[in-house]
Amino acid sequence: MKAAIIDLDGTMVDTLGDFEEALNRTLTDLALPQVSSDLVERTVGKGSEHLILTVLRYQLALPEVKVCEGRSAETLYEAAWTRYQQHYLAINGQFANVYPGVVEGLRQMQANGLTLACLTNKPLAFATPLLAEKGLSGFFAVTFGGDSFERKKPDPLPLLKTCEALGTSPAQTLMVGDSSNDAQAARAAGCPVVLVRYGYNHGQPVDAVDADGHWDDLRAFTAWHRQFE
Repeated sequence: MKAAIIDLDGTMVDTLGDFEEALNRTLTDLALPQVSSDLVERTVGKGSEHLILTVLRYQLALPEVKVCEGRSAETLYEAAWTRYQQHYLAINGQFANVYPGVVEGLRQMQANGLTLACLTNKPLAFATPLLAEKGLSGFFAVTFGGDSFERKKPDPLPLLKTCEALGTSPAQTLMVGDSSNDAQAARAAGCPVVLVRYGYNHGQPVDAVDADGHWDDLRAFTAWHRQFE
C-alpha cells in the first residue's frame, strides 16, 4: 500500500448541517418548504446536481405546495443551483464538524508511508475551503472534487485519475469512504476499499456493502494494515 484516497463528506467531516442550512436558504428563496434532515442524509453523496434536483422534486410534491404550471425541479434547477452556491460558500464549514479519530487516522497513514489524496463528489470550490477551515488541507498531496473530472463516483474514473496524479497503481491505493458510491468506484477501479460506519450511505447499513473492511473510525487503519505486513 503506497497511497490512500479519502472521501470528504461523511468520512472526514460531518457536513449534514452545512447541506441543510444551504438548502433551506435556497428553498426559502424559491418559496418552498424547508427540507428535513432525514431527506438530506439519504440524498447526499452523489454530487450537488443530484442533491438539488432530488430535494426540489420532493419539496414540490408536498401536499402544501401549490402546483404551478411549468414549475418543476428541472425548470427551477438553474436558479436553485445559483442560490445554493452562494449560500453554501457563505456558510461553508460553519455547521460542520470533523469526526473523532480523523486527524489521528490520517497521521497513522502518513506514518506508514502513504501519500494521501482527498477525492469527493462535492464541487472543488466547496471542498478546498472546507478542508482549510477544518485544518485538514496539509494532509493531502492532491484534492479533487466532483467537477474535477468528466464523471463522479461511483464511476471509477475519478479514482483512476487520482491514482495517476499520485503516481500509484490502483492495487497500491486504498480508498477510504462511507458509502456504496465509494465501494463501487473502488471495486471498478481495482482499488482496495474500506468504509467507515458513521457516514451517510443513503440511509442503508454500510456493513452490508462489499468492502475490504468496515471501520468504526479512521484510527482503525493501523490494526487493519498490520494484517498485510
